[in-house]
Amino acid sequence: MIITGTGTDVGKTVVVAAIAALARAAGERVTVVKPAQTGVAPDEPGDLAAVARLAGDVATRELARYPEPLAPATAARRAGAAPVMAAQVVDAVRRLDADLVLVEGAGGLLVRLDDGDDTHPPSTLADVAAGLAAPVVLVASSGLGVLNTAALTAEALARRGIPLLGTVLGAHPEHPDLAERTNVDDLPRVTGAPLLGVLPAGLGGVDRDAFLAAARCGLGPVLGGGWSPTSAS
Repeated sequence: MIITGTGTDVGKTVVVAAIAALARAAGERVTVVKPAQTGVAPDEPGDLAAVARLAGDVATRELARYPEPLAPATAARRAGAAPVMAAQVVDAVRRLDADLVLVEGAGGLLVRLDDGDDTHPPSTLADVAAGLAAPVVLVASSGLGVLNTAALTAEALARRGIPLLGTVLGAHPEHPDLAERTNVDDLPRVTGAPLLGVLPAGLGGVDRDAFLAAARCGLGPVLGGGWSPTSAS
């Protein structure tokens, strides 16, 4: 399963951890893959450390790390480091022995992993999803402006023949404003895919037991939880 977002800081890592926590609670062997971690020094914890802290006993694999908080292709170029390409990610995932593999992208679907060259065009998370024939979960922000980016992501997936499993609101506020309330209903309309869950803002700071309980309440049955659209506000 591929996890992408409508942008940065939309709650992708928390959603990945929530899906992983529910799968682990169901007895599945879970591996979470981060193709490219950016904006983190070599000795600092990255997104996978947050997933392990929240989800518990999951395997993790980070394929590349770059210090500047930029798109992977840009960060690799500026660091003078080799980029990670979609084909490498596909190969790494295929070698894993797990019941569920979750691949967390950086930013949105078409953020470049590498710059390409004379032999191949730049690759993106969409190429990873296509190479693995894996469904995509889109993590969306709640506020004004998300409908356009969500619709564009859905269109890009459809043009490539990649299934969009659905959308999750990754950090929904406790007291949503008008746009945040109406987007709950409008996101399925503009993406053509169901809303699969709504997770509250600030969930990344709770302990493991509270996190698992929130995941059960905030994600729908397709992702292992008990949430339903009638409970969304």
